[in-house]
Amino acid sequence: MIELSASLLLRAYAAGIFPMAENADSEELYWFDPERRGVLPLEGFHVPRKLRKTVRRGPFDLRFDTAFRAVIEACAEPTPDRPKTWINGDILRLYTELHERGCAHSVECWSGGQLVGGLYGVALGGAFFGESMFSRVTDASKVALVHLVARLRAAGYRLLDAQFVTEHLSQFGAMEIPRAEYRRRLAAALAVPTDFGGVDQGAAITALLGAEG
Repeated sequence: MIELSASLLLRAYAAGIFPMAENADSEELYWFDPERRGVLPLEGFHVPRKLRKTVRRGPFDLRFDTAFRAVIEACAEPTPDRPKTWINGDILRLYTELHERGCAHSVECWSGGQLVGGLYGVALGGAFFGESMFSRVTDASKVALVHLVARLRAAGYRLLDAQFVTEHLSQFGAMEIPRAEYRRRLAAALAVPTDFGGVDQGAAITALLGAEG
């Protein structure tokens, strides 16, 4: 039996494969390689007008990588729209290790000293693999996503993998592409050197919103 490790996880992502558990109590991970892959276009990313106003107003304290474990645990909490989670103990352990290696990142929305929304994902070369997001107040996860895209664009990333297209992501321009096309884009992105942390976030968000008009 192959031992699950952070290194194996990175190799899987580089091959276009990602894991999910059936539920929080599951002791097994399943590997996915969808025939059609959901991606968010970094250059064609659409910020709805109302959300653009919210981002400009800046209702949240935006932080990166200050509470990764808290973000992934919040993503694992059941909600009325998502009564079951695919995040189990192995997912928590492996992605926390990836974060400690500098290969997984969190985007966090804080308000009044409380973590109220955010997302996390894996970074590999010029590809970012969005894993999950959560929101405890209106628009918090959406604001986190906008700030993520701004940072990825500024840092020179080429691919934002959303895994599957949902109604929530469709409003931002998410689309499905065939597996072969995804693998071509992934291979090109993996060859691009990037620095997730080396970004002026204020300038990055201004550039994104300015590009949106």
